[in-house]
Amino acid sequence: MIYYKSQEEIEKLRKSALLVSRTLAEVAKYIKPGESSLTLDRIAEEYIRDNGGRPAFKNYKGFPFSLCISMNETVVHGFPSTRELTETDIISVDCGVEIDGYYGDTAYTFALAGISSDTEKLLRATKTSLYLAIEQAIAGNRIGDIGFAIQNYVERNLGHGVVRELVGHGVGRNLHEDPEVPNYGKRGSGLKLQEGLVIAIEPMVNLGVRGVVQLKDGWTINTADRKPSAHYELMLAVRKGRADVLSTFDYLEAEEEKNDNLRKIEVNQELLVS
Repeated sequence: MIYYKSQEEIEKLRKSALLVSRTLAEVAKYIKPGESSLTLDRIAEEYIRDNGGRPAFKNYKGFPFSLCISMNETVVHGFPSTRELTETDIISVDCGVEIDGYYGDTAYTFALAGISSDTEKLLRATKTSLYLAIEQAIAGNRIGDIGFAIQNYVERNLGHGVVRELVGHGVGRNLHEDPEVPNYGKRGSGLKLQEGLVIAIEPMVNLGVRGVVQLKDGWTINTADRKPSAHYELMLAVRKGRADVLSTFDYLEAEEEKNDNLRKIEVNQELLVS
């Protein structure tokens, strides 16, 4: 069942999405070698609660933390831990909040300053593919147009592996709603997009093969070949002509600029519609 949102509901979703965006910016301040991801999880939970929200991931289907923190070869759903960050790590931080019954969900892969050039290219490609996909999220297009934009860019042009087993999704009064939004597909296929549809687009791209494996904890998803994976996610409402992006990377990118321990990943602007 797909639920199309009124403008009033979209504004409530925007409020939750922006709290997620600000939470990721708060986390960005503390990412450095020697810090633990468990500390980042605590910082995020305190920030969310102090700003009137509830961590949406905590206790969701038994997940025990406020953030999914996925490092290096972990694609998604990683557990925060006491392991200390190093200067060559990448760290995907996926955050969800709930305010007054409406959910926000956004993810970003941070790069420590010492990452390899191949890993930097992976992150840049994945982040660029997200914006290419958002350009397709307009009324009259189809779900397949979103997935095709991601897959065509990162697989055909760059040779990276797009994960098939995990997908984007609708967002509303539930954290995960219909429709599923795959990161692969055929142009002109699938559900026709209509105004009022709110979705999270979240490309997950591997440096090597697209295959993944689930660990015994029942949550953590790793790349099959143990090579790095990148993950970026934004929420948007489908509109005519141009998507209304509800969450933003602006706050966290400003913090990236201030944090000498992080390497800012630029989008390939030449590929984007102005």
